[in-house]
Amino acid sequence: MLFQGMGKLSPGKYNIATVVVYFIVPISGFGTDIYLPSMPAMAHDLRVSDGAVQLTLSLFLVSYGLSQLISGSFLDAFGRYRISMTALLVFSASCLATAWSKHIALIYAMRVLQGLCVGFIVVAARAFFSDIYEGEKRRGYISLMTIVWSVGPIVAPFVGGYLEHSFGWRSNFYALAIYGLLLFTLQGIFSGETIRIRAALHFRTVLGNYRKILSAADFVAGLLMLGLSYAMIMFFSLTGPFVIEHTMHYSPVVAGYVSLLLGAAWMCGGFFGKGLIRRPFLPKNRVGYLIQGLLVLAMMAASFWLSNVWTMVAFAFVIHVTAGFVFNNYFTYCLARFPQAAGTAGGLAGGLAYTITSLLSYGIAATIRPVSQLEIGEGYFLITLIGVVVLWVSGKRYGVK
Repeated sequence: MLFQGMGKLSPGKYNIATVVVYFIVPISGFGTDIYLPSMPAMAHDLRVSDGAVQLTLSLFLVSYGLSQLISGSFLDAFGRYRISMTALLVFSASCLATAWSKHIALIYAMRVLQGLCVGFIVVAARAFFSDIYEGEKRRGYISLMTIVWSVGPIVAPFVGGYLEHSFGWRSNFYALAIYGLLLFTLQGIFSGETIRIRAALHFRTVLGNYRKILSAADFVAGLLMLGLSYAMIMFFSLTGPFVIEHTMHYSPVVAGYVSLLLGAAWMCGGFFGKGLIRRPFLPKNRVGYLIQGLLVLAMMAASFWLSNVWTMVAFAFVIHVTAGFVFNNYFTYCLARFPQAAGTAGGLAGGLAYTITSLLSYGIAATIRPVSQLEIGEGYFLITLIGVVVLWVSGKRYGVK
């Protein structure tokens, strides 16, 4: 069997294996963001509509989310290492197929496959920290993981903009294939199996774990807040490049720089979340949402007097800081909530959150079809409004502390 010779990860390799996992964590961000500046060029080259290309991102997010719903149970039953290694190989192969494709239907299929693979890869990476660390150390590493994850949205579109400008949009998927193979090599050399106790993969057992986790009201509220927070980011990712390149007539390189700045905003929010990790949970998130709501209203109001790439990006930057802050808080909370079923809990957290993100961001983008700063602000407003309702209900009805 493939990778049969690989045994348990020894304690002496924990540090280097942790570094490798932190290199793996951003793969979902790279998979979603590297080709964002190339979307207009893809639509032109493939002779399809803007919406058809936007759907490639939503399909990735949906399959990524659904994959995480089932991957946790398999990872808890069969271990992390072999499944993760196999998924990295399939991911790389599907990226090559995307780069070679001339038909949008095949790209749709490959993006679905990439999302499925990344779901297994990322859930295995998340479970790593619950497998080998405990207590405050575990919470610290998980919180840091959300910050490291934001490297993907920061670096990927910046690199992707230059790749598209120099070599065309297909080069983005060649880069993803190379990245997947590099991670496969690093994990093969420095990592190993980390699961301590394997859970039997029986339908009744799996269903029982799901029921136990999803019966925790605080966990469910956290899932909703995760999906809404990341929907703020993906809404701009779906619409921003078209506004920048079509309405404002800037190049893909500029769109890449904008995504770079907004990725940095998300990381800043993560650092704020980690820095305030010991502060009371619900109050700090209420403050974060209050600031976010005020900023969204200011963005919409300002668009009647001043609307250009600078004002749009400035408002989006500070709004994304607040979204990153809330996401970091809830992601750390949800992943540390059920350490005895880390794979399943991590899969549910990521799976349902990303499903919410994909459906909400694509639905709002398809409904509003933003072509200006005001309409992007309107999309932000709808997402924030839903978040305010969830935050209020979770505090009042379910007693989330």
